[in-house]
Amino acid sequence: MIDGDGTEPRDAEQYFASRPGSPTRPRIVRAVLAGRPVELATDAGVFSADRLDPGTRILLDKAPAPPGSGVFLDLGCGYGPLTLALALARPTAEVWGVDVNTRALALARRNADAAGVGDQVRLVTPEEVPVSLRVDLVWSNPPIRVGKPELHRLLAAALGMLSPSGYAALVVSRHLGADSLSAWLGRQGWVVRRVASAQGYRVLVVEDPGSSTDGPRFAPGAYDR
Repeated sequence: MIDGDGTEPRDAEQYFASRPGSPTRPRIVRAVLAGRPVELATDAGVFSADRLDPGTRILLDKAPAPPGSGVFLDLGCGYGPLTLALALARPTAEVWGVDVNTRALALARRNADAAGVGDQVRLVTPEEVPVSLRVDLVWSNPPIRVGKPELHRLLAAALGMLSPSGYAALVVSRHLGADSLSAWLGRQGWVVRRVASAQGYRVLVVEDPGSSTDGPRFAPGAYDR
């Protein structure tokens, strides 16, 4: 399996495991999230442990600005860059980070606490998400490597939690099936718009056909870092 920029991701055999078996190898990734420099603790056995993934960076740069407040969900949160960016950008929002990888979730918790947003975020496995949860925004650099059936199941569950006015912003590499995923989402009844393309990635906005489809939130590059 190749990463979105055409390279083999380090620890690729582990990042989607619930309990990675690789020996721990702590390191630090530096990034700017919501205009703030942060140091993110990472480790072996998590996705993109050596750097901020290019797809994640493109979603941060190109996604529509998140709502002013509400309940947000980061599907496949890893060690937490998107979760932290949402929490830092919208201090009154409640942000859920969801991942199967318990090592990644522990790192995300550490990073959230270090960034001062620990009380604002909830970091859980998919099984721990309350069935009653409704969210106004889903952000995701989805775990393509888990395979189509599991990926479709995870996305269907996350999209099913959207509030009537909610929407999702996804980033997917064209080489890893962005266009076929967009087509599949359309067949499930979702409205899908490509709002940006960069470096071989697509940024897709997904919403229910009954929700509003006009307005500045769909302008590419509107995320206010």
